[in-house]
Amino acid sequence: MSEKKELTIRPATVDDVKAISVILRELGWFGHINEESKVKTKERIARHLELCNADKSHTILVAEENDDEAIGYIAVHWSPYLILAGPEGFISELFVRESERGRGIGPKLLEEVKKQAIERGCSRLMLLNGRNQPSYKMGFYKKLGWTERKEMANYILPLPYLGD
Repeated sequence: MSEKKELTIRPATVDDVKAISVILRELGWFGHINEESKVKTKERIARHLELCNADKSHTILVAEENDDEAIGYIAVHWSPYLILAGPEGFISELFVRESERGRGIGPKLLEEVKKQAIERGCSRLMLLNGRNQPSYKMGFYKKLGWTERKEMANYILPLPYLGD
């Protein structure tokens, strides 16, 4: 008889760096991650996780089963806006290992962020999703009650990376 898997969502720690690295490298979506060594990926994730955990303006949560390694994670950044009644939570990353998808892990991570956003007095949550991603094509966020803002344009300005 197999052991029942209990999903836990908790704050990410430095002990989760390896698992987060595996999740991102398995995706194969990010050229800079594909090109760098596994050691470099872990070093970068550890450095960024330390920055995110340095104060309460960021939250990184992981999902794990039976105190095993993380199988998914979510990153949210809490931003005050002068034009809004309360802060906005910007979800910058939500990834689940491909082998674990379809089991409700992503929605549980989102639900925990929503709970924390309400506790912080946020007026909304926001995220970006690539239109070519499977989650967009299958309507993952719409099924969970999210609304796509058609009137907004998403601009970026790439900057030269001066680190390492």
